[in-house]
Amino acid sequence: MTQAALPRAGIPTAADILAPSPGVLLRRRILRHWGLLIGGTILAVIVLMALLAPLIAPHDPYDQDLARKLIPPIWHGGAKVTWAHPLGTDQLGRDYLSRLVYGARISLLIGVSAMLISGVIGTVLGVIAGYFGGRVDMLVSFIVTTRLSMPVVLVALAVVSIVGSSLTVVIWVLGLLIWDRFAVVMRSATQQIRAREFITAAQALGCSTPRILLTEVAPNVLNHLIVVATLEMAHAILLEAALSFLGLGVQPPTPSWGLMVSEAKGLMFFDPWLITIPGIALFALVLAINMLGDGLRDVTAPENRG
Repeated sequence: MTQAALPRAGIPTAADILAPSPGVLLRRRILRHWGLLIGGTILAVIVLMALLAPLIAPHDPYDQDLARKLIPPIWHGGAKVTWAHPLGTDQLGRDYLSRLVYGARISLLIGVSAMLISGVIGTVLGVIAGYFGGRVDMLVSFIVTTRLSMPVVLVALAVVSIVGSSLTVVIWVLGLLIWDRFAVVMRSATQQIRAREFITAAQALGCSTPRILLTEVAPNVLNHLIVVATLEMAHAILLEAALSFLGLGVQPPTPSWGLMVSEAKGLMFFDPWLITIPGIALFALVLAINMLGDGLRDVTAPENRG
């Protein structure tokens, strides 16, 4: 090879100039991942529905009209069906579409809030246990084991029944009970990163521990954190629905999807759509969150960045 054919130092080659930027590569990976697109679209629709609830809901979700109770949805047909209540009304005459729209706010608020509380607790414990090891790891492992020995649903039922049921109590109870998966996954991921050469190099250069954790460890465990965060957000939404179904979650007349299912369980054989509609909404929300988290992990994984 002649000297003219060799690329000179500091001068970009044609391949470098034509290579797409990292932003373009990320956009291509997003557009090619159908799970991410479908999950993101469904979640975006639910979020917009929750944010625009006052504009979308045709009626006040708290208004009762016993003269219009148990109107079936429009696809059922019959003399009682009316477009004024497209999804019908419940046993108290409240518009079901309005309660469904406002119920999205409750589910998203509980899911996001509980996920943030548990994420902060579990991530901090997992990262310090994986990075420092030794006695710190033993202490954190003992705390995680103690937490895993307590059934989430039973503890939540006991605490809520003693303290009292409200939206704030449900959020804090769930947030303080579902952090264990964050801790376990972050501990394992941090242990793997702790043994890498760039961590040793940062320590040799005299970087402080907080700087290493924030600039070296945190970006490399982000993918694991995304997956666990989406899983726990969906988990918190389902737990709230279960508590509301048992009568110890969000209290009436607050529109909650779990509470809507609970209020309709006595009519499930006569008017099954009262349970089917909020059940489908819960299924769609949880599925969208899981698909979005799985897709984000795929497109941001280190092996897919090249």
